[in-house]
Amino acid sequence: MVPDDSGIAGLMRDAVARLRARQFAQAELLLRQASARQPSNPDVQYALGVALARQGKLAEAASHLEEAVRTAPGNPDHWKTALDVLKALGDQEGQARLHRERIGLQPGNAVAHHRYGNLLREINRLGEAEAAWRAALAADPNFAPAHTNLGVAAKLRGDLKGAEQSFRAVLALAPESAAAHRNLGTVLEQTGDLAGAERAYRRTLAIEPDDPDARRYLGGVLCEQGRLAEAFGIFMEHARRRYGAVAPPAGPVAEHKRAHDREQQAWLGDPGRDLNRLSIMGGERLAGSTINRPEGQATENLWKASHPPVVVVDDFLTPAALEALRRFCLGSTIWRESFPGGYLGALPEHGFAVPLLAQLGEELAASYPGIFAGHPLLQLWAFKYGKTPTGIRLHADFAAVNVNFWITPDRANRDPDRGGLVIWDKAAPQDWDFEKYNNDEGAIRSFLKQSGAKSTAVPYRENRAVIFDSDLFHETDKIDFAEGYENRRINITLLYGWRGGAKRTD
Repeated sequence: MVPDDSGIAGLMRDAVARLRARQFAQAELLLRQASARQPSNPDVQYALGVALARQGKLAEAASHLEEAVRTAPGNPDHWKTALDVLKALGDQEGQARLHRERIGLQPGNAVAHHRYGNLLREINRLGEAEAAWRAALAADPNFAPAHTNLGVAAKLRGDLKGAEQSFRAVLALAPESAAAHRNLGTVLEQTGDLAGAERAYRRTLAIEPDDPDARRYLGGVLCEQGRLAEAFGIFMEHARRRYGAVAPPAGPVAEHKRAHDREQQAWLGDPGRDLNRLSIMGGERLAGSTINRPEGQATENLWKASHPPVVVVDDFLTPAALEALRRFCLGSTIWRESFPGGYLGALPEHGFAVPLLAQLGEELAASYPGIFAGHPLLQLWAFKYGKTPTGIRLHADFAAVNVNFWITPDRANRDPDRGGLVIWDKAAPQDWDFEKYNNDEGAIRSFLKQSGAKSTAVPYRENRAVIFDSDLFHETDKIDFAEGYENRRINITLLYGWRGGAKRTD
């Protein structure tokens, strides 16, 4: 339909109205008429590009949008739309070209340099990205986002001093930036300045009380300082904030998680219970000890004499502790992470951080000082297995000492010679990073074969703990447990001390 006003202004007015009404095809027809009359009009070209993009005609839209920004480069929204369309096309080179054109036209535009750096980071040209962010700061020394990105890049390179300088520069510009305080905390934690990291995380939470990462990080720093009761309180606060109200799971739910939840609802006698909402059963500190510590000195002597160090401790927990821990794991709604091997995980931030576990962590280190001296508790978790699990694949962990123990009754295990842990007598090479020694199973098996490694299988037993050098490669042995909720295999792991002594991972 041709409007009464046949001039460009009338066409544009009608086209914009069509765009606002989401009548993109009609807007396109009007804008093509306007473009035929004034092909160099940037507003016409921009509007036509938008109409085409909204219809999915991205390649043609990009052509008109690029024409608009070249003709009138002063409108930042036009640049952003053009770059967004090129990104939607997956045209990274086109984005880079357009960024360079903009920088050539606007060399003093800090935003332009910064966004070009962000693109370069996305395509793994990190050195060039850092150069672009520095150019942004040359154009505007107070451009905080560039300081932030340079800090993150420096941290990834291992330049912790440079990262700290960048994050402190952000805070000089924006003292109330919760993200900057949190970023600074992560750097201070890696340098070993735990008190400084704690202050940074607490400042983050004072500004943004619902910052989930800062709360988790604060709990970790307190653990490393040996303040387990305080740390576990922080983790539980995180869990209450995240899961205390009804919180639907994000994304699809694995079938083995659905099966577990149905079993737990039946066990609780409440088929309608929303297991996404945090509910804790038990978990209080005990009046007595959690650790039996039979033949404690002999266990420590065996640890020192074993090469590699691996010791097995039976009757690990006191009967009261075993029963309390089993009740907590069966009744609490903490099983939130699904793994492809058919098992579920509970982490401290999920609610696996009750006072009973803090007591256990403290008493375990105190019971075996010859093993744990100088090694703070860094992490803990529990895994619960389903009907057809494959178990945890071959890997090593980031810690110095690994404590793995089982709490499901022996009657559930249909193969008493299996169902436990397989430990190899070779440690992960010190030059392997976390991704390789924890996830690259092909490389691990190749290394074990070439090095002539031998494995030892520790059979499953209720209340049996295996304490070993966390650097040793290990995996779950074949599992065959009876069906039924109370028969699900549960293992609990505590990691103490950093791999390689004082070395910290990100």
